[in-house]
Amino acid sequence: MTTDTPAVDGAAEAAPAAAPCERGATVWLTGLPSAGKTTLAFALAERLRAEGHKVEVLDGDEIREFLSKGLGFSQEDRHTNVTRIGFVAEKLAANGVKVLAPVIAPYAASRAAVRDRHGEHGTEFLEIHVATPVEVCSERDVKGLYAKQAAGEISGLTGVDDPYEAPESPELRLQTHGRAVAESAAELHTFLTTRGLA
Repeated sequence: MTTDTPAVDGAAEAAPAAAPCERGATVWLTGLPSAGKTTLAFALAERLRAEGHKVEVLDGDEIREFLSKGLGFSQEDRHTNVTRIGFVAEKLAANGVKVLAPVIAPYAASRAAVRDRHGEHGTEFLEIHVATPVEVCSERDVKGLYAKQAAGEISGLTGVDDPYEAPESPELRLQTHGRAVAESAAELHTFLTTRGLA
């Protein structure tokens, strides 16, 4: 008995592209303290989940409490914290999860290391700069950090007396000041749609 097999003329047919809900990616929201990163991440996460996406928000404060407890705020410790978050984000994204990481990540080299790790594993990484000016952030002062720094109670506040290296070429730069959270979340959602992720 013989079976017919289709002729192969070279390259195999490309597999169909995964549906947006099935595609994982890390969406890293970098910006100053009180820039609105976490608020934006949770607003976007709610919309994506409603659309059927698997979503995890890796909040910087929660990570410091549970994964990076004991690390300080030196450049080395900040780098370690960011690369730990990047490791977890890549693992999740590689398994079809949309990972939203609202993490300051003040040093360009740390963000580049996370991007490189994603690239090595073929996992999508998008850097979003939540570009709220420091003057606006200090007015919002969600955690009271700017007031404490001004009063001399703390030092090493990112963007004030500690460096913040803004991304030179992020995938998207968001101007959130003077806009509703929903408007900024909608802009980011539209951007993800253009990338086949929403």
